[in-house]
Amino acid sequence: MSMNIAGKVAFVEKIDRTDRRILEQLQQDCTLSMSELADRVGLSSSPCWRRVKRLQDMGVIKRQVAQLDRELLGLQFVVYVYVKLAKTSRDSLERFEADVQLWPEVVLCELMTGAADYLIKVVTEDVRSFDHFLREKLLAETMVADTQSRIVVRTVKETSGLPLGE
Repeated sequence: MSMNIAGKVAFVEKIDRTDRRILEQLQQDCTLSMSELADRVGLSSSPCWRRVKRLQDMGVIKRQVAQLDRELLGLQFVVYVYVKLAKTSRDSLERFEADVQLWPEVVLCELMTGAADYLIKVVTEDVRSFDHFLREKLLAETMVADTQSRIVVRTVKETSGLPLGE
């Protein structure tokens, strides 16, 4: 769904303070029962359910997922990789973006301005697994001209919550 700036402004204006409180609570714990959620935001269950349903229908709530502990799952190695394509054309961008969708090791991909075309976040078990991903997937793509990797030493903050403000 593509929306112009005026449409996005009108869209945001439809979200009131109570909607924001609902979204804050769901960002903290999307497993809350409707009764618990309603209590936390000061509504009864039915009006709260209607608001959640409206936020889902509007696309504000895209999906609800479980946030996993990657280290407990043996995924200890995190690398950010700057990717420069050989040719920055619509075709090469679309092809690279389609490939990224197929690589489970890539948990984030951002199209960027500047020296690199993309920044990807790669999560693997260890350095050998990353090397395999780099050689067999990323560098196997003929459209990739250059990569620069940055290994994460320690994660200081990690959240999927958005700053909703008041």
